[in-house]
Amino acid sequence: MTAAPGTADGLRTGSPSTGPGDDDWAAAVAAVRGLPADARVLLICHVNPDGDALGSMLGFGLGLRRLGVRRLQATFPGPPEVPEPFRWLPGIDLLVPATEAYPDPDLVICFDAAAESRLGDLVDRLDTAGTAVVLDHHASNTGFGTVRLVDPGAAATSVVAAQLLARLDVPLDAEIAAGLYVALTTDTGSFRFAATTPEVHQLAARLLATGLRPGDISREVFDTRPFGAVRLFGEVLGRSRLEPEAAAGHGLVWTQATLDDLTRHDQRPYVLESLIDSVRCTAEADVACVLKQVGPDEWAVSMRSKGAVDVSAVAVALGGGGHRFAAGFTGRGDAEQVIALIRAELPGALTGSRADVDGCRPSRTG
Repeated sequence: MTAAPGTADGLRTGSPSTGPGDDDWAAAVAAVRGLPADARVLLICHVNPDGDALGSMLGFGLGLRRLGVRRLQATFPGPPEVPEPFRWLPGIDLLVPATEAYPDPDLVICFDAAAESRLGDLVDRLDTAGTAVVLDHHASNTGFGTVRLVDPGAAATSVVAAQLLARLDVPLDAEIAAGLYVALTTDTGSFRFAATTPEVHQLAARLLATGLRPGDISREVFDTRPFGAVRLFGEVLGRSRLEPEAAAGHGLVWTQATLDDLTRHDQRPYVLESLIDSVRCTAEADVACVLKQVGPDEWAVSMRSKGAVDVSAVAVALGGGGHRFAAGFTGRGDAEQVIALIRAELPGALTGSRADVDGCRPSRTG
């Protein structure tokens, strides 16, 4: 595979200070184009994959398949369970359990993981692979991997994936576009969040031009859940707590969902991923948190901010990562102990402003 890198019409390239530079793109293209015919390529996304992680990985994987890569696997750490809203994605056949992933691939490509810890037991592939390329958009990315395509200004990792596909001269088709579009819509909150730029809409237009049906995708991803999940949401939202004095008076709202809650309503953990969107609309709180129990003393914590607090700073301080408006980490102890840790970090993460554009209502001008 030999070809000069192409251009990514309409997609931002970034600069060394804000995103990948020309040398980074060239290195990533060379890593793919230089693969021998029998090369083993392993794609990895983060634990508990969301729409951006899965959509970017599977969409890009289909692009590699179009290039002729035959020995290709996609995987993620933890139980090999794909959340129901994403099981229809094209390229799902690329997925293998982490226990069956190539132990020493020629090339590993990581998607949407801000830190090595997010790769779980698959982190050793960074050392055993010939080359490790990282595609990400988290400002808190720790800088791991051999080739780093990390653009904090990108609305989703799929923006970076789309640009690399363009530089590899892979044309978009409906199957590739489906994963990239799901990734883009989930990480922009259906184009409601502050990262939604003109370039984001231009990319969405190119993806839709392949023949995607956005209404059908929206129903699958956002607007369908079991009745048990509806009952579960009502119960968990009913125990929400508002702390107006937290974050130096900017306010904190939080709730918790336990393993017992899931069992009682016969639901899988993935249904809780969208719960934060209901909590974050609380007018009296800048910061919203949802604690999702994953073990006896372990919680997956999702945090959102309307702008007065940089929740990525809170998450990094507690061993996680993310963005100013959306971040997370793994908390240990009981729920009160985890919230106490968050509460203590909030004053030090104040930004001095509040951006309603990434909250529950549009920004106002004038």
